[in-house]
Amino acid sequence: MGVECRYEVSQAAYVKLGLHALKYPAAPVNGLLVGRLADASSSPAVVSIVDAVPLSHHPHHLPLLPTLELALTLVEDHFTAKDLAVVGYYHANPRRDDADLPPVAKRVGDHIFRYFPRSAVLLVDNKKLEEAVKGKSRDPFVQLYTRDSSKSWRQAGSDGNSQLALKEPSTNVVLADHVTTKKWEKIVDFDDHLDDISK
Repeated sequence: MGVECRYEVSQAAYVKLGLHALKYPAAPVNGLLVGRLADASSSPAVVSIVDAVPLSHHPHHLPLLPTLELALTLVEDHFTAKDLAVVGYYHANPRRDDADLPPVAKRVGDHIFRYFPRSAVLLVDNKKLEEAVKGKSRDPFVQLYTRDSSKSWRQAGSDGNSQLALKEPSTNVVLADHVTTKKWEKIVDFDDHLDDISK
């Protein structure tokens, strides 16, 4: 296995990526995870994910390296002043029953890994997201993938959540509240911005 880490996801990042997936339920959505290595000296090291930046809801945009490079540059430039960096990627498949990490997520994860060797990929489990929104679950609706020594992306832990923690235990309750007030309508991804630069 590669470098062991624990990943802590803030409420803001978690809710934002969930709302992005809910805004485009029939499309593959994805984005970047922003944070920092919070405690490299602890064992295991802790990566703090403090924000999520929605990128795309069009399947043909993100696999293009120039689009990804532009997005990474813009995000890095924006967050550098806050001492934050791109630490991972998130992806939601368009089908409710699809819980496999797609090749595009692995490629983007590999690209981020070159800059941040403790990077993570979070895959939204659409069934768990649905349960969280209905208030039926407090478990994370994302599966954590990390890169192992054979350069493959593997689901971390037997349940995928052993290395993943939500910083605030009431995060799913907050997400459900945001859904009832239709806050997903305010989520703007890179595709939306390219379609209308006023967003």
